[in-house]
Amino acid sequence: MSQAIFDRTMAFAGILQAIAQVQRVARHGQGDNDALAACLNTILVTNPDSTSDVYADKIVLRSGYQLIINQLGDDKQKDVEITRYLIGILALERKLSRSSNAMGMLAERINQVHRQLHHFSITDDQVVANFAGIYSDIISDIGPKIQISGNPEFLKQPLVQQRIRALLLAAMRSAVLWRQLGGKRRHLVFSRKAIVDIANKSLTL
Repeated sequence: MSQAIFDRTMAFAGILQAIAQVQRVARHGQGDNDALAACLNTILVTNPDSTSDVYADKIVLRSGYQLIINQLGDDKQKDVEITRYLIGILALERKLSRSSNAMGMLAERINQVHRQLHHFSITDDQVVANFAGIYSDIISDIGPKIQISGNPEFLKQPLVQQRIRALLLAAMRSAVLWRQLGGKRRHLVFSRKAIVDIANKSLTL
């Protein structure tokens, strides 16, 4: 199999890894801090030498590969919520990719976060709020909003809302990369077996 398919599968695992954390935070009010850091770090790698550079935390990425197997494999028990979020992210990314103005604003705002990291860790509440603000200001307005399901008590908390938006921004970053690597929605149907095979191989590396 070509390196391009491996790279696309890695980026797709990155989308699902972020979406899974959105689901976890929405249901439980908090997620895994290492997974949050791994997802947010992908946003900052804007000029990688390779796809692998975007996903430095390979341990966390394994959850994304497992989700590929769960969602695209032969298991009948698909997570319909994960699928719904995925469809929403891919639809928003298509609109984002057509707006050079929005992409330019994204790059500018992400540079501001880089400067903020001289003083704070990437999972600090202020940094998370900044990522969330980028999502709200630039991405929320370009298409239909993604309806998040979860525990209402948690979903009304500002910090939970900010973590969810920051993670949606991370999912969007991986979706942009997936498309740049040649990813298309039809691949999820017609190349499903190849994608699952690569996810299985990647879990054993």
